[in-house]
Amino acid sequence: MSGLGQSGRKKRRFTWNALLWALVYPKRQHQTLPTISGGLLIGLALGIGSAAYNSANNILFITLSLLLACLILSGVLAMINFRRVDWTLRCAPPLRLGQEAVVTLELANGKKFLPSYGLWFDLAARPVDAGPPAKVESTITGKGIDLKTELAKADKFVTRERLWLPGRLEPVGTARLEWVFRPVRRGRLRLELESVGSLFPFGFLRKQLRAEESAEVVVWPAPTEYRRFAALGAQRPAAGLQAARAGHAGDLHALRRYAPGDSHRLIHWKASARSQQLLVRQLSAESAEGMALQVDTDAAVWTRPEQFELLVSLAATLAEDLFRAGLLVSVALDAQPVAVVRRVRDLELFLDRLAVVEPTKPLERTHGPAGPKRKNLITFAPDGTHGVVARADGEKIAAA
Repeated sequence: MSGLGQSGRKKRRFTWNALLWALVYPKRQHQTLPTISGGLLIGLALGIGSAAYNSANNILFITLSLLLACLILSGVLAMINFRRVDWTLRCAPPLRLGQEAVVTLELANGKKFLPSYGLWFDLAARPVDAGPPAKVESTITGKGIDLKTELAKADKFVTRERLWLPGRLEPVGTARLEWVFRPVRRGRLRLELESVGSLFPFGFLRKQLRAEESAEVVVWPAPTEYRRFAALGAQRPAAGLQAARAGHAGDLHALRRYAPGDSHRLIHWKASARSQQLLVRQLSAESAEGMALQVDTDAAVWTRPEQFELLVSLAATLAEDLFRAGLLVSVALDAQPVAVVRRVRDLELFLDRLAVVEPTKPLERTHGPAGPKRKNLITFAPDGTHGVVARADGEKIAAA
């Protein structure tokens, strides 16, 4: 995932009037505040200025002008330090709950002669709520609103980090900064570059501007450990028999176009050269029947949030393990249409759906026409108050 940095904005023609107006009245998203040393310098300048006007001493006036010039120069150099610095936020999916993820911030300095120094970047990863927005209420008219509790709840799953630019960003140079973090919640995650700041050049002023850079990714459920029983596996045909369907082992079944996610070992190079397009081999499966995965998210069944999270993790882990073994045929979520799994992309789409699934109420569930009963259908049910059990044709095959 990537987003546009400052390079994606429309550049305006430089004018001295715009520069002076920006110094007097900066943009709302830009902040220039004095630091502790800058506050002391301003206080010292006020004291010297008062003494200079009372005593009419030229030396004090010269000292006052030097202090004020230092403050003005600090603000001008801070503004030039940010000028023509572009940034791009990138993150390579997939992301897994509880596992390390790497977010890359790519920097580029468009200035031809001046480098940039001492930049820092405030990044945040916050979950994207898919539910309806809450009712708008003010702190005056709202009843039963605990502002501190609501703010703490909003920041509970937000991860923040500050990255510092080591050294300097050379003229017409580039740099890469990496942020390694662990997602704390599955679902849609928004990665944001909230602000960029610097204390350059003297540390008297703290200049910070809003970056408005973001990218959305999906966090898959965390893999979980489970106990596997002997019944886990599809029914095998008699020796020497093979099913006439696409699979991962056996004799050649058919040729089809290459799709992203297909193994390069399955490419039929001679047929691809003749047809001038990539073709892959589809092999007949060794098993007569594979495994079908059905996940039911009825809120009346899954009443405990931690048990529901275990269900999602177990379903994702079983789907991946069965796909690697060549046994996963199809997946289904609630009453949605059955999705056939042939490629890695089909499995990834199912994991994307599991990443954002929530317990469904009876009114939210849509039931289609009942289809024929499938064999080797894996379903899930609560096991006590904390565990989850997976069954196929009434037999227990896995438990977590």
